[in-house]
Amino acid sequence: MTTLAPELLAHILDREPVARLAVIADDGGPEVMPIVFARVGTLMFSPIDGKPKSHARLARLRHIEAQPRVGLVIDRYDRDWRRLWWLRIAANARIAVGQHEHWHAAVTALLAKYPQYQSTPLFLGEPTLICFEPLSVRAWAAAGLDAIADSLEADAPRDD
Repeated sequence: MTTLAPELLAHILDREPVARLAVIADDGGPEVMPIVFARVGTLMFSPIDGKPKSHARLARLRHIEAQPRVGLVIDRYDRDWRRLWWLRIAANARIAVGQHEHWHAAVTALLAKYPQYQSTPLFLGEPTLICFEPLSVRAWAAAGLDAIADSLEADAPRDD
């Protein structure tokens, strides 16, 4: 495992569509869920969006309020194990309801990254974003960290 160059980290965060968020649940155990996110500078933002939810007040928000230190994992699986890689981010999370100094940029980045928000509301109820401030980043790639950039480029849509 090693740290990642800031340019490669930004490239990964801008391209990868999903991260797994790990929080500490009420019982002290881990709770992990997939999230969408967008990067603004060194921060990451995830909306409480209009996809169907089981509860209006999500447990993840309660967990973050109680324990703001969280983990995020972004990874790539492939049948060819030489193409495997993962990125692990330790972060402080905070909940922004209707305002944050980067609110407009975060909303713009989310709308640009996920065309699905043209038909699914960006917010469910009161506009809420989770803001992640990375504290540390660790990465691993079976074929070396340069292979991460190569795999992102190989998967990029082509304008043929």
